[in-house]
Amino acid sequence: MILAKVEKRDAETVAAALIKHARKLPTELYKSLTWDRGTEMANHVDFTLATDMQVYFYDPKSPWQRGSNENTNRLLRQYFPKGTDLSVHTQAKLNAIARRLNERPRKTLNYESPAERLNACVAATSRTRTTKRSFDCYQFTGRIRH
Repeated sequence: MILAKVEKRDAETVAAALIKHARKLPTELYKSLTWDRGTEMANHVDFTLATDMQVYFYDPKSPWQRGSNENTNRLLRQYFPKGTDLSVHTQAKLNAIARRLNERPRKTLNYESPAERLNACVAATSRTRTTKRSFDCYQFTGRIRH
């Protein structure tokens, strides 16, 4: 999980923040970004061109299509209850929370943490780079709703 602080929720600002954070990841480890239908992703084509990461959108009123997003929002609510003013938090604070959540074991990962799974994928990718194998180890999920 990566949490990105944005000054505004307009399409240009959100796309720029996502591009900046996506570029920090090894390209072999991500394939797509799945987002809800908020207007802040209107520049999704710019994001895809800058990162070579495909953007998908959930169908309206289809929460079963966004299980990972809903679970992530539930975990984030432990730190940011509904109605919290997110603008008062620094990027450093968001990074610390993301780190805590990334180091927390998940049932869906057979009780490994996302960090452990990511490290395993990085190691596997490093070992197999010459064979051109593809790993679908990482996926961004959409935004937390205010």
